[in-house]
Order: sequence, then C-alpha cells, then structure tokens
Amino acid sequence: MRKVYKDPKELGDCLKDLVDFYLDDIMTYDKLKEKVTVLFNANGDRLYKDGNIPIKISNILGNIRVDVINKVLSQKIS
Repeated sequence: MRKVYKDPKELGDCLKDLVDFYLDDIMTYDKLKEKVTVLFNANGDRLYKDGNIPIKISNILGNIRVDVINKVLSQKIS
C-alpha cells in the first residue's frame, strides 16, 4: 500500500479495498484504523475536507464504506 495518492480514484480504490478486507473479517478493526490513519496523515485534504470525504472518493466507496471510514476518522480527529 502506498502512502501518498495524488489521484482521488486510486485513493478511493485503496480505501475501498481496506474497508472490504475489514468487512470480510480478513482485517481487524485496529489494523484498519492504523492503515486509514496513515492514509489520512499522508493525504490530509485529499481524504477529508471540511469534515467530509470528498464526493469523488465517496462515490467510489459507497455509503457503508464511507460510514466505516467516518467512524475511524472521527475517533482519530476527536
């Protein structure tokens, strides 16, 4: 997994795969949290702008995955 993504589609695909691994019980929540935190720290505004995931990325992810990532990031930010 790369840390920095300049293309929102690639970042969205990476996040989609991570959340799918978590939802399929291949990855633990703690490991998901660790990887999403690394992506958040490296990509900042490309991943989370004004308290929301940008539309381009959220369209790739879908509602369920966006909810999982928001849960992880809300714990990180607060």
